[in-house]
Amino acid sequence: MSLVANTGKLAGRTLFITGASRGMGKAIALKAAKDGANVVIAAKTAEPHPKLPGTIYTAAEEIEALGGKALPCIVDVRDEKQVQKAVDEAVKKFNGIDILVNNASAISLTGTAQTDMKRYDLMHNINTRGTFLASKICLPVWKNSNHAHIWNLSPPLNMNPYWFSIHVAYTMAKYGMSMCVLGMSEEFKPFNIGVNALWPKTAIATAAIEMLTGDTSTSRKPEIVSDAAYLMLCKDPKTYTGNFAIDEDVIKEAGIKDLLPYACDPSNVQNLLPDFFWDVSGESVEPTIKESDTAGEIPALFSLIGKNLSADLVKKTQAVFQFNVKGKEEGVWHIDLKNGEGACGQGEPKNPPDATLTMDGKNFTDMYAGKLKPTTAFMMGKLKIKGDLQKAMKLEKMMQSLKKKA
Repeated sequence: MSLVANTGKLAGRTLFITGASRGMGKAIALKAAKDGANVVIAAKTAEPHPKLPGTIYTAAEEIEALGGKALPCIVDVRDEKQVQKAVDEAVKKFNGIDILVNNASAISLTGTAQTDMKRYDLMHNINTRGTFLASKICLPVWKNSNHAHIWNLSPPLNMNPYWFSIHVAYTMAKYGMSMCVLGMSEEFKPFNIGVNALWPKTAIATAAIEMLTGDTSTSRKPEIVSDAAYLMLCKDPKTYTGNFAIDEDVIKEAGIKDLLPYACDPSNVQNLLPDFFWDVSGESVEPTIKESDTAGEIPALFSLIGKNLSADLVKKTQAVFQFNVKGKEEGVWHIDLKNGEGACGQGEPKNPPDATLTMDGKNFTDMYAGKLKPTTAFMMGKLKIKGDLQKAMKLEKMMQSLKKKA
């Protein structure tokens, strides 16, 4: 659902979009295609992925169906030769490149001990190095463009230590993209190249969010990002540069006040999940420990959970959780959904926990009741997670499964 009308300002312009076979990259490509733009789909997926939809070829078909021209290129942004080849092919077919969209990104929401170096290298090589490399290779091409833009999907540089403490490797890699904006916007001013970043205010319904949380009902549609990107990329790069924009701010500045159509589930519009790197207004990013109004609920809940564990749930979850409950019912509890048919109870788990969660007892009961989503609690500072954040986010599906059985 696009709320921003196409103006034709990108007609005939050539966009080089990394990671454009699906998600936000493809959404931006489709928005530009409606203007009659040329789109270079620079992504790795040439063969259908078993779990993720879309290839560079299916994206090309969609772009051309909307009136754009497409050039699908197999590109791993870590490979300098592949990026150079794709840029050369784009110049040959479209006589140049006007806009580079650095969208490709890798994510692992893990702490220092849980981040293996292979995954660390993947994030830094795709996010930071890939952004730098694509920008560097496109630089000579932009001398022939009067509308040269670099656009990065990266956050404002928020120096709150919290965002480094929970997944320092990912934060460093993503902030590397933002530092490219900070440096290149100033460096490239003499060449009239606009360099800007955009970051969503809320979670966006992409395959990554689906895999992380198993739920997109508290997310917005990718179209809010593509609409905001379109508005930014239509601006004059000579004067519009060095900005760290937020999607909903860009949309509202264009005169659109009602953002409800962007919500995946309009009934959850007041409960949208804030994206990473945002300090939620009015909330501390450290857990808020309050006294529970009632006592005795936690043992009863764990007793109920224990009765509904199963080998099937263990197979789906594959994680051990430790809960450090605060408040009136302070104590340590665990749920083992990695071994046998599962186990739960008071005290630390027999096997090392994949994730340790600290929260008030009232927040735990609200999570089980479905009143508070683990992802929302985490982003609002009501839940502190140590360990593998991605496994912790599986709690959402786990809680839903247990509640249904109960």
